Amino acid sequence: MNNRLLQVSGSPHVHSGESVKKIMWAVIFALVPAFLVSIYYFGLPVIIITAVSVLSCILFEYIATRFFLREKSTISNGSAVLTGLLLAFNLPSTLPIPWVILGSLVAIVVGKMVFGGLGNNLFNPALVGRVFLLISRPVDMTTWPVAKPIWNFGADVVTGPTPLGILKEGVKNGETMDAIQTKLPTYVDMLFGNMGGSFGEVSAIALLIGAAFLFYKKILTWHIPVSFVLSAFLFAWILNIVDPTHYVNPFFHLVTGGLILGAFYMATDMVTSPVSPIGMIIFGVGCGLITILIRVFGAYPEGVSFAILLMNGVTPLINKGFKPKKFGN
Repeated sequence: MNNRLLQVSGSPHVHSGESVKKIMWAVIFALVPAFLVSIYYFGLPVIIITAVSVLSCILFEYIATRFFLREKSTISNGSAVLTGLLLAFNLPSTLPIPWVILGSLVAIVVGKMVFGGLGNNLFNPALVGRVFLLISRPVDMTTWPVAKPIWNFGADVVTGPTPLGILKEGVKNGETMDAIQTKLPTYVDMLFGNMGGSFGEVSAIALLIGAAFLFYKKILTWHIPVSFVLSAFLFAWILNIVDPTHYVNPFFHLVTGGLILGAFYMATDMVTSPVSPIGMIIFGVGCGLITILIRVFGAYPEGVSFAILLMNGVTPLINKGFKPKKFGN
């Protein structure tokens, strides 16, 4: 008997002509527009931090796979590259390099390899690394460089608050929404990325271009990103209707922070999200609601990373309660 027929591997299980390698590299390609926009606004540090993050993730995965798990190296499938890229996208371009390396170590070893490697991890590795850095270095992780065009490479780095930070501070000081709006970037600036924040999350339009490519390649389905974005929008819209003087226009939440990056590129991780369509929708709705709850009522202005990690933890329960129908039923 062929023993290969009895082997069981970890998820994701893709029953098509696709492979894990093809999917990973397609997602990496989809992130290129956002990467180029971030270089335009934040300059050379973007390239340095991204290179360090990606190379560190590759190195740590190789070491963990070969010398601890005693398995064949998996770095060629692109998962370590994607983890490093997504981790970098969630960092300010001013973060010191040693902390980028440490974040990569936590992302790969704690977020992925301790569970047994790709297909076995419960939480999104890049977000595990990001939250670790946020807890360990809160000042560095919330010091945001002001976006400036690429031709200002030689200028000194100027830091400032993100739009979400401006909103949170204004509400804390009892300012009305009309007063806060005068301090915020325009919606056009926020849509194209001319604002402070983690460098990979600032340009919603660039991220949506990449997402359109993934939909075209049928790598993404609508369930998680649409339910994530729509639930966040509806919850914010209800709050805005109830009290427009204290709750911002819901469109603001869509084009600021990491909502688009999280909804289309991290919440949709095949390993850490539910497998059934209904489960995916529940997962996306949970992410959207928790994101707005943290942004509006929490002490921290951003909530996407925490929302996705919390729902990652609920995924096994969702999978158990909403199993796909058996073939033939």
